[in-house]
Amino acid sequence: MTDYRDNRVPGGTFFFTVRLLDRGSSLLTDHISAFGDAIRQARVRRPFHVDGWVVLPDHAHAMWTLPPGDHDCSSRWRAVKIAFSKALRKSLVTSSPDGAIWERQYQQYRIQDEREYATLIDYMHTDPIRHGLCQGACEWPWSSLHRFIASGFTAPEALVLPPWRHAHLAPAAPLQLGLHP
Repeated sequence: MTDYRDNRVPGGTFFFTVRLLDRGSSLLTDHISAFGDAIRQARVRRPFHVDGWVVLPDHAHAMWTLPPGDHDCSSRWRAVKIAFSKALRKSLVTSSPDGAIWERQYQQYRIQDEREYATLIDYMHTDPIRHGLCQGACEWPWSSLHRFIASGFTAPEALVLPPWRHAHLAPAAPLQLGLHP
């Protein structure tokens, strides 16, 4: 049986992927301000730090650090999903007969160390390239990469694999990380 205790570390940093039910949808980028408002509303109710993010047409990645003593990621994502769905209903955008637009589950990965942190920041910033949405990470407008660059970091120069993929690969050249000032 899987031991899930490791993923419930209070005050931990987590990488998430949330997806729309319709994998071909563009609701997230078409309504990016509503998605941003939903994140802000959730942060007011249950604070957390947004370390990094990228929003693609039908899914988003985010890295959050929760306050010490708090491990409740699910209520935060539930609040984001509800607020975004309500905003779409108000603007008369419907994606399904019952109004559901989100996949029920989301992917969560607890960050173990600084190397995983840097790898996942670069992974999320290069995801638009991986999906054929742009040629370079700097071209994608809906990403925290622009904040990182403004702070003196460089953009990733190559596509980056997430840490959970490394365990299945033979040793290769070191990853090119773009999180160096």
